Amino acid sequence: MSIQRAGAAGSRVQKLVSRTGLQPVPRPGAFGSMAAAPVDQILVGDCIHSLQSLPEASVDLVFADPPYNLQLEGGLTRPDQSEVDAVDDDWDKFASFADYDRFTRDWLSAAHRAMKPDATLFVIGSYHNIFRVGAILQDLGFWILNDIVWRKANPMPNFRGRRFTNAHETLIWASKGANAKGYTFNYEALKAGNEDCQLRSDWFFPICTGAERLKDAKGKKVHPTQKPEALLARVMMAASKPGDVVLDPFFGTGTTGAVAKRLGRRFIGCERDPGYIAAARERIAAVEPLPEAAFHTPLPKRQEKRVAFASLVEAGLIAAGAELFDEKKRWRVVVRADGAVALGDIVGSIHKIGALAQGLPACNGWTFWRCVENGAEICIDDLRARYRAAAPGEE
Repeated sequence: MSIQRAGAAGSRVQKLVSRTGLQPVPRPGAFGSMAAAPVDQILVGDCIHSLQSLPEASVDLVFADPPYNLQLEGGLTRPDQSEVDAVDDDWDKFASFADYDRFTRDWLSAAHRAMKPDATLFVIGSYHNIFRVGAILQDLGFWILNDIVWRKANPMPNFRGRRFTNAHETLIWASKGANAKGYTFNYEALKAGNEDCQLRSDWFFPICTGAERLKDAKGKKVHPTQKPEALLARVMMAASKPGDVVLDPFFGTGTTGAVAKRLGRRFIGCERDPGYIAAARERIAAVEPLPEAAFHTPLPKRQEKRVAFASLVEAGLIAAGAELFDEKKRWRVVVRADGAVALGDIVGSIHKIGALAQGLPACNGWTFWRCVENGAEICIDDLRARYRAAAPGEE
C-alpha cells in the first residue's frame, strides 16, 4: 500500500471534498436559543452548520467519531493479493493537514457551543488524527479528563509487515472547560460492574463484526468504520444519565442513536450521506428500549442529600446509649442523645472520634463505625441509606 501524508512536501494533493450538506444550510441558532433541542432526530446536511443550528447549551454528552484523515492512496491488498475493504471514501479525504485542522476546529467550536456547562465530550481517533484533535481541543478551551485506549480484540493485521499491528484507537474525554463542575461520571456504578475495582482507562472490545455489522444487499459493509455498540454503551453508562441528550456530529449508520434508545437516553445525529441516514433510521426503529431497571443509575454518593448522624438518633434508627464499634472491634464509643459519640471522656462527631481513635487526620465515620441491630452487625451507613429512603423529600 502506497501511503503519502497529505500536505507533505512533494505529495500529490488529494481531492478536496466539499463539506457542504445536502439540504439548505440552517442559520446559526435556527432552533432558537431557548427552543427545545431536536431530540431523536437526524439533522440532514453538513455537520458544522447542523451543530450551529442547535440551541446553545442544549446537550449533555457528545460522542464524535470524525474522519480520521487516513491519507490513503491506492488500494490495500493482502499477501494473497485479495483486496482489503479499507476506508477510501471521499468523506475521509482532505487536501492538507491545514484543511483538516480547520474542519476540526470548526466542528469542535460548534459542539462546544451546544454543550451544557456540565456536559462532556468523547472523541475517538487513530494515530492519524487524534494528536491534532487533542491539540485543537485544548486550544479551544476544552479540559481533557482522560485519554482512553480502546484495545481491539480482533484488529486488522499489518499485511506489509513494516509496522506494528495497529491494535487500538484512542478516545479523548474532555469537559467544556477547566472550571467545569458537576459533569456526570457514574463512578460507583462502573466500579460495581467491574468486580468492585475502579474502571481503568484501557478498554477491551472486539471491532464491529457478525450480526451487528450492517451489510447491504450484496453483503458489503454499509459503513467502513462502524463502531461496536458495546463501546458506545460504556461511554453512555459512564458519562450520562437516563433522559440525557447525546449528540453525535458524525452519525453514520446510527450506532449512537441505537444505543441511546436502548439505554433510555435521547439522541441528536448529524449526517449528510443518504445511504447512511436510511440505514440508521431503519436500525433505530427496530431497537427495543431496555426496562428502566437495566440502565437506571443510582445517584452518586457525593450528590446524595446530607444526613446528620443526629437525625438517625432522633428518628429512632439508633438509640442514645447504644455502642458503636469498628469492624475489628478495637474501639467502642457510646452514642449520645445529641448525636455526638463519646470515646471515654472525649466527645465529638462520628468522623472526628473515628480519626482520633486511629491517629489519622480524617475518617469517614459512616463507613468506619458499626452497630448491632436484631442481633446482627451492620454498618451505620446502612442506617443512613434507610433514613434517606424513608424521607426522600427532606434535606
